[in-house]
Amino acid sequence: MLFGLNNHVGLLNTMTDIITMLGIESSCDDTAAAVVQRINGKALVLSSVVVGQEILHEAYGGVVPEIAARAHAEQLDIAVEKALVQSDIKLEHVDAIAVTSGPGLIGGVVSGVMCAKGLAAGINKPLIGINHLVGHALTPRMTDTISYPYLMLLVSGGHCQFLAVLSETEFDRIGGTIDDAPGEAFDKTAKLLGLGYPGGPLVEKAAKNGDPTRFKFPRPLLDRPDCNMSFSGLKTALRRARDLLVKEKGGISYQDQSDLCASFQIAVADTLAEKANRAIDIFKKTTDSKNFAVAGGVAANTVIKKELENIAQKHNFTLLSPPLKYCTDNAAMIAWAGIERYSAGLVDDMTLAARPRWPIDHKAKPMLGSGKKGAKA
Repeated sequence: MLFGLNNHVGLLNTMTDIITMLGIESSCDDTAAAVVQRINGKALVLSSVVVGQEILHEAYGGVVPEIAARAHAEQLDIAVEKALVQSDIKLEHVDAIAVTSGPGLIGGVVSGVMCAKGLAAGINKPLIGINHLVGHALTPRMTDTISYPYLMLLVSGGHCQFLAVLSETEFDRIGGTIDDAPGEAFDKTAKLLGLGYPGGPLVEKAAKNGDPTRFKFPRPLLDRPDCNMSFSGLKTALRRARDLLVKEKGGISYQDQSDLCASFQIAVADTLAEKANRAIDIFKKTTDSKNFAVAGGVAANTVIKKELENIAQKHNFTLLSPPLKYCTDNAAMIAWAGIERYSAGLVDDMTLAARPRWPIDHKAKPMLGSGKKGAKA
């Protein structure tokens, strides 16, 4: 146990710069809780508990919001208790409670916010609402202690954006997807090919035995000079290729399956790499920073990561990719984002509301969705 913190948190806070934060995350299909400390500017993850729901959603080939919300309601208090026990920190000794308050599946977000409110009220400690995307965007500061500014690619099942991260509250969106996110495309590909769920790891595994040149899938929007992306057409192209094979052969072989996966994967990787190349060019015009970070579940894909590394090296940039457990949804990143906001004096009260949509760059024009609920991104 670090410094015997369980009984001496108050004393140590007066001796060194220590902030202890409980984080809660429930925006999609992972129920998570974590306890994170910042000690003299550096992060220490004391615990990180993630309860996945893959087995609940596998039969549907994707996340079912109602099932996810029910599972969060059942697991949140258990996850929080485990995180506190593993960290050897008592609830009353945390400085504040940070919780994902959007964007995400509203049922799960509401469950997390209500849990955090109850805990914060019970111990009379500050409540801090965190944008889920900000959690991902600030993860490199937790894992690599990098300074602002830096270029960030958020690439996951629900999001895909290039961001200039300027501070814990300032984010300039350089580009993003105008329709589907890559992670969603991976899941749909896996479903179309009968691979199961979650799709990302299964498509990558199948692709290892495939020929990435067999199918000529499109690289959407590369003919446009900006950093925006599109992946819905890529899914359509894969479905048509599969249907043609079925029509010609009466089905698809394991080799067909692998070749389709490999061709799809390299199309996504090529698209992200070229758009990253352009994003770096734009980012370089405003700063001397040489840090390019990537986070989100899709960042775990080795082919995509390799192409991004090549682009970073081309520009003499350093590619920072947090460990997989902090790339995918987790509460440690929420706790860390809470620490950054707490340090800046930014806290919320009991009027904190769950938000299904919450663009990270509120200055930019909406790319996805509008209307009463607001833009998705």
